[in-house]
Amino acid sequence: MKLSWIIAAIMLASAGAWAAIQFSQPKELQLQTSFEFPTPQAIAPFSLTDQHGKAFTNDDLSGKWSLFFIGYTSCPDVCPTTMGKLTAAYPSLSEHADLQVIFLSVDPQRDSTDTLLNYANFFNPEFVAVTAEHKQLYPITRSLGFVYAMVGDGEDYQVDHSASFALVSPQGEKVAIIKPKSDTPGKLPQIKNSALIHDVNALIAKYENG
Repeated sequence: MKLSWIIAAIMLASAGAWAAIQFSQPKELQLQTSFEFPTPQAIAPFSLTDQHGKAFTNDDLSGKWSLFFIGYTSCPDVCPTTMGKLTAAYPSLSEHADLQVIFLSVDPQRDSTDTLLNYANFFNPEFVAVTAEHKQLYPITRSLGFVYAMVGDGEDYQVDHSASFALVSPQGEKVAIIKPKSDTPGKLPQIKNSALIHDVNALIAKYENG
């Protein structure tokens, strides 16, 4: 009888130790529309100009979360749709963390400071809108995981560009890419606001809670 109690005690202790190990290990995030980098990625040094005519550099990423996406104000569909979605999602995205939304224009020829200011103000004055000459844009867009290309000639040219977002930590490092996704074959991929909010909040919670 005494031996059975000893065996039972050992089994209970082992089970408790196993449970403690399991709970102490970080759980893998169940992201809905994002890819988290195994380790945060450094961002190339950059120097841009915001909608108020002020310099915007790597230093402006310090101490707050940043959600980047690229586009241009003359974009006929994707960009205004994205800005509208971000305007709707912003209260939930910034509820538990200091987060800035950054619209990175890759059309410096047409997107002047005033144009960017009016564009940002139309959707949300709290959003940051930045641009620079292409020689400054190429390194930062590549570093964030974006691509773009000018298409067409004359004044009515368009810009093909990535439709994803990049989430940057308060240390100024890229931690995840939020990508368009399609649940239905043949349907255009998109980033649903519910998935965006879920993933961004989950990633922020993971990094801030260790």
